[in-house]
Amino acid sequence: MSHTIVHLIRHGEVHNPERILYGTIPGYHLSSRGRSQAARVARTFEDHDVTFLGASPLQRAQETAEPFAETLLLDVETIPEIVEAGNRFEGLRTKGWNSQLWNPVRWPLMFNPFEPSWGEAYVDIAERMMGAVEKARRKAEGHEAILISHQLPIVMVQRSVLGVPLAHASRQCELASVTSLVFDGDEITDIFYTTPAKDI
Repeated sequence: MSHTIVHLIRHGEVHNPERILYGTIPGYHLSSRGRSQAARVARTFEDHDVTFLGASPLQRAQETAEPFAETLLLDVETIPEIVEAGNRFEGLRTKGWNSQLWNPVRWPLMFNPFEPSWGEAYVDIAERMMGAVEKARRKAEGHEAILISHQLPIVMVQRSVLGVPLAHASRQCELASVTSLVFDGDEITDIFYTTPAKDI
């Protein structure tokens, strides 16, 4: 029975001085800190048996993939299925006392946080992500694969694998973190989480 590992890596920090929810808006690139985070994590895979490298089409994921491609001597395959989730609040400030979500005009979009009603449904994100994970497993069967994606899509995989509800109030998926899925054959037998760049 083949032993395969699929690593899901969240992109590094993004240059976002306006502090908006950028979501799928194009043109958001890594900050200098984000590039350092990506380089650090890439170095931790130098001795790994990685044979497949994929990344979301968004710029921050593609830039995070660059040091992995250099370190592992692999081409980056762009995978649309692991892109960030769509969100009706893109372009707005959504955190703190200056959040534009305090405006009652936004409230009709928040009627169902369990779906969620303001963006792509959790179940749809989980389905496309698990499909991409399975494709990566097959391409790297007997070896390791890396997929560079985004916080919410990775959290949907975590929660699907752990068998807990997709709706959630907190997330364990820091910038440049690694969520690793261990397969024996086509069955997931373990999941673990690491933060190699946490001190950057």
